[in-house]
Amino acid sequence: MTVTVPSSAAAPLTAADGRPWDVVVIGSGIGGLVTASQLAAKGAQVLVLERYLIPGGSGGSFQREGYTFDVGASMIFGFGEKGHTNLLTRALADVGEHCETIPDPAQLAYHLPGGLSVAVDRDYERFIADLTALFPHEAKGIRAFYDTCWQVFRCLDAMPLLSLEDPAYLAKVFFRAPLACLGLARWLPVNVGAVARAHINDPALLKFIDMECFCWSVMPADRTPMINAGMVFSDRHAGGINYPKGGVGVIAEKLVAGLRRHGGTIHYRSRVVKVLLEGEGPQTRAVGVKLAGGEEIRARRVVSNATRWDTFGSLVDEAHTPAAEQTWRRRYRPSSSFLSLHLGVRAEAIPPGSHVHHLLLERWEDMEAEQGVIFVSIPTLLDPSLAPAGHHIVHTFTPSEMAPWQGLAPGAYRAAKEAAASRLIRRLEAILPGLEGAITHREIGTPRSHRRFLGRHGGSYGPVPALRLPGLLPMPFNRTAIPDLYCVGDSCFPGQGLNAVAFSGFACAHRIGADLGLNPWNLPA
Repeated sequence: MTVTVPSSAAAPLTAADGRPWDVVVIGSGIGGLVTASQLAAKGAQVLVLERYLIPGGSGGSFQREGYTFDVGASMIFGFGEKGHTNLLTRALADVGEHCETIPDPAQLAYHLPGGLSVAVDRDYERFIADLTALFPHEAKGIRAFYDTCWQVFRCLDAMPLLSLEDPAYLAKVFFRAPLACLGLARWLPVNVGAVARAHINDPALLKFIDMECFCWSVMPADRTPMINAGMVFSDRHAGGINYPKGGVGVIAEKLVAGLRRHGGTIHYRSRVVKVLLEGEGPQTRAVGVKLAGGEEIRARRVVSNATRWDTFGSLVDEAHTPAAEQTWRRRYRPSSSFLSLHLGVRAEAIPPGSHVHHLLLERWEDMEAEQGVIFVSIPTLLDPSLAPAGHHIVHTFTPSEMAPWQGLAPGAYRAAKEAAASRLIRRLEAILPGLEGAITHREIGTPRSHRRFLGRHGGSYGPVPALRLPGLLPMPFNRTAIPDLYCVGDSCFPGQGLNAVAFSGFACAHRIGADLGLNPWNLPA
């Protein structure tokens, strides 16, 4: 499936009937696309404005010399077939779309200090047995901790995941699943570390739990909300990790197709530079957006799929930034960005029986350090069509701050990129011997690349707590303190990850649907 990108036509200033758009969405990340497609399916006139050439943001894909590379991670949750946490499956089905997926037999293979090596099997009991074999004295604690995560997951999976800002939804879902609602309320203020220490004593095993959290939240257990852990640590066994055939970018492409099928519009090369506001003081409200070319587009509701740092202070100037956003900035900070390598390699570089996803760390003290943890995806082990015959893709990335890359002259920047890539490849030889000599294609991305192509503040992966917070309680929902302006994506509840931002998209669309009188009375089945 390919995306047709308009080359020069201007973004439509009004909906087809000549009236202002019901909703304008800034950005076509997965959160923005789920919001837009859900609202279009409810009958709203929706326009999505994307600054780049393709949809998906960090959930997109790009092509180079016969390779289809995923922009971000290839470890995809949310494609299960049962329950309510399979949000990508549901988002696509709601607009008449479906992704063919390929099941991954393991979530991740860990390569950790002290020779600790663990592969998280898709089968829950096998994973528990494998981990218990490494820590037999913690058998009871391992079972208790991960079973507690299942308790959280079952609460989430028992109810349609929509807007917690809608009292009507809360009343209906409480009537349908009262015990699940009470269970979630119990876990909302809790972080993983406290739960882990209640059941586990071994320091090495607690370090492993830290890494289990860090691999998707980029935070240790003490700063990772239990709600998120319940989802991840259980859904990898319930729905499993499933890779979309054709690459992760297919998800965004199909959401765009579903959006258009329901009368929605997306326009590329359309950079929004300002949210239009009218009124003074408490009467100030969002009424549309202004594009880089000067065009102004009016809408009844405006949704920003930009980060909150890019939304407030850039799209909305500091003079109109609400006090609530200043409070949020004190509680959360931007995570680091990444140094990323997209490698094409000869097939012999991948040892037989290799897992698709790997995480490498040589020293525990480097877990949160600059370029400490290395993440690796080899998606061609699941979908060989992504690479030329006889080749594989190795996509590897490691956390990296913007500061070391700032202010470098072009020559120094190129040299720094090459040096960092060479160091990363040498480290990867520990799990992929002979990798360096097998590389036939190489793309290097830095925090500057992520900022440039994804339009994200500092190239950041998303918000992380600036201090220890009570679980997800401080995380903002979709409505902002400016009437008719909403946020969606990883700067909103429940945070980072494709399935999490899909949740945010469902919630945002539901809240706007309630505001515009578009929601059906009955909850989804």
